[in-house]
Amino acid sequence: MEKKYNVVLTIAGSDSGGGAGIQADIKAISAMGCYAASAITAVTVQNTLGVQAVHPIPLDILGGQIDAVLSDIGANALKIGMLHSAEVVNLVADKIEKYEISNVVLDPVMVATSGHRLIEESAIEVIKQRLLPMARVLTPNVPEAEILIGQTINDERDFPAVAKSLVEKYGISVLLKAGHLTGEELVDYFYNAEDDTVTLLPSKRVQTPNTHGTGCTLSSAFAAALARGEDLTAAAKSAKHYIEQAILSGANYSIGHGHGPVNHFFDRSM
Repeated sequence: MEKKYNVVLTIAGSDSGGGAGIQADIKAISAMGCYAASAITAVTVQNTLGVQAVHPIPLDILGGQIDAVLSDIGANALKIGMLHSAEVVNLVADKIEKYEISNVVLDPVMVATSGHRLIEESAIEVIKQRLLPMARVLTPNVPEAEILIGQTINDERDFPAVAKSLVEKYGISVLLKAGHLTGEELVDYFYNAEDDTVTLLPSKRVQTPNTHGTGCTLSSAFAAALARGEDLTAAAKSAKHYIEQAILSGANYSIGHGHGPVNHFFDRSM
């Protein structure tokens, strides 16, 4: 009997340090039992200390990567990470339309943990206008959500209004991540726009410097869960469980001199 992989295509930047971007995506997708394909938007000069430089991939090569994967292998889900320019955002949106991809998880990567800006201002407007309405799920952290809604988020009490605003404006389900807030208990907030339900996803803050690539990892795990056939809320829970365990398992490792990665392959039995 012929078997088929559950395929996730990730469209994102490359991290030479291996902790975030395409490298984190491929690890998370693979750990979740899916087949990872990739289209690289930019090559970054990066390690645990931060981003030193970003080199964009030419548009024809980026588009060629996406066409090569989707015309041959296909994809059960699509994860989108760093899109640094308006031209790149428009290209990716065109490809989503062309191949009629519906399982799209958008991680609006805008600023690195180090504070390095990873996106041009013009790209943010095109993401709002074209990409957000095409995606099924948005996974912003607090700074990214603030940019998208144009207002400050003070604490988790603001999450319901922020999520509702994004849902009403773009018709997209939203997983708001609480990691940038200061509490010892972090409660991520998932608004499922498809059945109008809210799910709270609590976890304890882990005291570790190894949090590089957590956003990339979570969104990739979400896409993998959708590719496996899980419904939206179940996929949100699976992604949250995966990132929580990856952080816990990698908390005491030492790698580099800055923010190290999570342990993507914490469960060797998968």
